Amino acid sequence: MKTLIGSMILLFVMVWGCSDDSTGPAGGQGTIKMYMTDSPAAYDSVIVIVQRVEVHRTGADSTDGWIVIDDNLRAFDLLQLRNGTTVILGDSVLPAGTYNQIRLVLANGSYVIDNGVKHDLNVPSGMQSGIKINHSFTIQSNSIYEVMIDFNVELSIHITGNNQYILRPVLRCIPLSSSGSVSGQVLPLDAQAIIFTTSGTDTISTYADLLGFFKLMALTQGTYDIEINALNPIYRDTVITGVNVTAKQNTEIGLVVLGTN
Repeated sequence: MKTLIGSMILLFVMVWGCSDDSTGPAGGQGTIKMYMTDSPAAYDSVIVIVQRVEVHRTGADSTDGWIVIDDNLRAFDLLQLRNGTTVILGDSVLPAGTYNQIRLVLANGSYVIDNGVKHDLNVPSGMQSGIKINHSFTIQSNSIYEVMIDFNVELSIHITGNNQYILRPVLRCIPLSSSGSVSGQVLPLDAQAIIFTTSGTDTISTYADLLGFFKLMALTQGTYDIEINALNPIYRDTVITGVNVTAKQNTEIGLVVLGTN
């Protein structure tokens, strides 16, 4: 009899333990920090108004499973987010578990200034279903997941035949735990240098600032060729090969002086 009772107690403990584990995400919480940066574009300003940022739980219905991580109405000038400048899109506690999408819901009022002229920026579905980014990630208990959203404005804005400006976002999401950056300085200043590299099928670029400094952000750990092109045709383009990028670190390539043609 004692053996039977002991076996029943053991079975109950095993079932209870399995049931407790199956709750998964309910067992803990972690934090997500979401940043945004941008690549350069030939506009004066690109103002995007974000009213809500959400993430989607893996396995949930497409209309359910969305969790709001920020619902503060904010306006961002995307062209100010370069050379290491970022903004925080969201900083929130989430149930531990897996997620597969990020969504930016925009408000009315986004616009672009092109050659001093303001144009309304039409964002199809941006205010209804939102701008969705497929990105799978895991929130672990008592840990922080940081991700960078790189907004490529140059590829995202399209001008129609009747001079309408449409935003079809080209974005990439890079976990900060597996990415680093490259910085340096390009002279002379009148070379008007644009600096870029490729990561897989993505091109990451920036302009040198007013002092010639630059920073390429969110590069997955690896080895890169950094290309420096001069918009001023009297200067020669150059390539810095074999630049190693280490996760969570910045690689400084120092001063690059462009020669003349």
